[in-house]
Amino acid sequence: MMVFMDKGKKEFIYKVKIYYEDTDAGGIVYYANYLKFFERARTELIYALGFNHKNLKEKDAQIIVRKFSITYKKPAFFEDELIVKTFVEEIKGARIVMSQTALKNDDVVTEATVELACVDQSGKPKQVPEELKKSIEKLLN
Repeated sequence: MMVFMDKGKKEFIYKVKIYYEDTDAGGIVYYANYLKFFERARTELIYALGFNHKNLKEKDAQIIVRKFSITYKKPAFFEDELIVKTFVEEIKGARIVMSQTALKNDDVVTEATVELACVDQSGKPKQVPEELKKSIEKLLN
């Protein structure tokens, strides 16, 4: 797990290497693949806290994407290495809001905000499990 302080915020760091399969015909990362990179970073954050989707499901909880907003700033290319920074903005009730940034060197490639929802097996909103909430708060405060 990589966590570091940047401008007073603790952020989770995930590294991504761009493979040929991640690019379009022009050799630029295909826009939809950033959603995959950001998803992997969020999942790795959950794993780093000692949780996974199986043990959350045992608690009748699933974390799903409710809303996602992304801004593309610069292209990334085949064999580039990106750093994905994830910061938890808010965790309240059934909601977790995160900001994510993909950087190449120190240049911002994409920025995103994701709102996650915790739901039970029937899809109804439910509180984020207390153990997960405490782990996130402890990590980031």
